[in-house]
Amino acid sequence: MNIGIVCYPTYGGSGVLATELGLGLAGKGHKVHFITYRMPARLPMFHENIYFHEVNAYDYPLFEYAPYESALANKMVHIASYEKLDILHVHYAIPHASVAYLARQILRSKNIHIPYVTTLHGTDITLVGSDPTFAPVVEFSINASDGVTAVSNYLKELTESTFDIKKPIEVVYNFVDFDRFKKTDKRHFKRAIAPNDEQILVHVSNFRKVKRIDVAVKAFRIIANAIPAKLILVGDGPERLAIEQLVTDLELNNHVVFLGKQDAIEEILAVSDLFLLPSETESFGLSALEAMACGVPVISSDAGGLPEVNINGQTGFAVPVGDYEMLAEKSIKLLSNEKLHRQFSEAAYEQAAFFNLDKIVCQYEKLYQRVLSEYAVPI
Repeated sequence: MNIGIVCYPTYGGSGVLATELGLGLAGKGHKVHFITYRMPARLPMFHENIYFHEVNAYDYPLFEYAPYESALANKMVHIASYEKLDILHVHYAIPHASVAYLARQILRSKNIHIPYVTTLHGTDITLVGSDPTFAPVVEFSINASDGVTAVSNYLKELTESTFDIKKPIEVVYNFVDFDRFKKTDKRHFKRAIAPNDEQILVHVSNFRKVKRIDVAVKAFRIIANAIPAKLILVGDGPERLAIEQLVTDLELNNHVVFLGKQDAIEEILAVSDLFLLPSETESFGLSALEAMACGVPVISSDAGGLPEVNINGQTGFAVPVGDYEMLAEKSIKLLSNEKLHRQFSEAAYEQAAFFNLDKIVCQYEKLYQRVLSEYAVPI
């Protein structure tokens, strides 16, 4: 197949999933065309069967904001016709699903008929999509899609309760590449981070308020008072300055390391003992899954789709949102018991195997084939 993928090229879950999916499809011989405003963060400079098409939205004196949606629609129409795409797969409802609808209609006027699949990721429904400013457009473009997927049962049910959805939503979970994310011997790296053999706790996110990094830091103060430990914070975003100030206020500067945005997340997870994800809401929890693939137990909140990934009492623990004291208690319990930690580590790896890249890519292939077979070409 010749597939067009539209996504945000950032480190967020939707961009990561879209990129990894494209790489997986390309590895199976499909041609994959990424259409976005910048090279996706996890996309290598060159890969067989992978093509990148940059969207340029120019400023005009008439417009207060650059008309990105129009530029994206134009690029989608051009690539679909020039590259003879079979199907478009858009990730994140705003604005990609509505732009895909517009592109499909323009292509139809040229007697080119290409269906589009929309994948819902989370905040496009829970935050942006449910805003009255965007809700009617989101609802329409989802229903107009030729196929719709959500990354968890939680997100599917939330979408159906938030909007008047007439299109069936298929749950296709996020996935992890075990060739990349795996437990490896990185003792030299661990010594550099924890020279005194401290336990290493990690959090990875885009540093938005919803990630509740403050809960992880407050819990870590309790943990660090009980056992020698280091907290590694990976990522960047609007909450970073506030979190840095909190670390200073709690006198944790010597125990907390800010690494910023990192491409080689697997290198950090390989030396980690525990992964913290205390999010206020999480449609799936891709970063937790990647940690589990490396054999790292997870302490998460019990919000959203996280319980579908992190099984409480088996692969880690799930605690109420904002309860940093319980988060600390569960963390200390695992980090203080080597046998229990090993048991949870093995269970985390086994649970992650359920979300293997090859398995999920096959689901998307079947979805594309079904959509293509059912797509009704207007007479």
